[in-house]
Amino acid sequence: MQKWVEGTVVNQKRWTQTLFSLQVEASVAAFEAGQFAKLALAVESEMVARPYSFVNAPHERPHEFYYVTLPDGPLTRRLCQLEAGDTVYLAPRPAGFLVLSEVPGGENLWLISTGTGIGPFLSILKTEVPWKRFKQVVLVHAVRHAEELTYRDAITGLMREHGQQMRTVSFVSREAIPGTLPGRIPPALEEGRLEKAAGVALSAQTSQVMLCGNPGMVADTQAALVRRGMKKHRRRDPGHITVENYW
Repeated sequence: MQKWVEGTVVNQKRWTQTLFSLQVEASVAAFEAGQFAKLALAVESEMVARPYSFVNAPHERPHEFYYVTLPDGPLTRRLCQLEAGDTVYLAPRPAGFLVLSEVPGGENLWLISTGTGIGPFLSILKTEVPWKRFKQVVLVHAVRHAEELTYRDAITGLMREHGQQMRTVSFVSREAIPGTLPGRIPPALEEGRLEKAAGVALSAQTSQVMLCGNPGMVADTQAALVRRGMKKHRRRDPGHITVENYW
């Protein structure tokens, strides 16, 4: 199998000093919303690759990837310098299991993310699947600073399209911002503030939860959900929690 597919950069959007969205045209295999692709560049004659989730839905082009640059990251500090027309390489086949085909049924779907972990959830929300399977869909996004609440136009468009079927809750931990919750997701879940803000119940009887973001949030939120009688979903042992750590 060919190891890398050559892609062409269409556009690069800079949201903040460290947050970027890269749009790429590339002939990779079909993917399911929620999956990721490996992006790569040659660094000192060796290909350096990292996984990045698709932000675009499977039917949309170009492909889009949302990422944060790391000061010592050999790939991201080069990715952020790419411009339209430049070349980036992709693995030919997407991968990953943060997809709705792996999630059991329920009344409500909670998509809980931090930072760039919102990317795969945007891909999922731009498909028909969640809206056909669940009565309510709640998108939760937690960041440190208000400027990191990205993709607001896309989210507003989804809310306009789906009305009361979609709810959103935003957290900003290091600033007091009207319309957002302070602090971290796990305490807000434990204290009932998250459900109150969403106006949707979160329980083992009604809900499926997908978690994507920093490992601390994922671990602590999963623990809080377990205390509510929920458990991690496995194919052989169906549950309520589907997880993907982002590093």
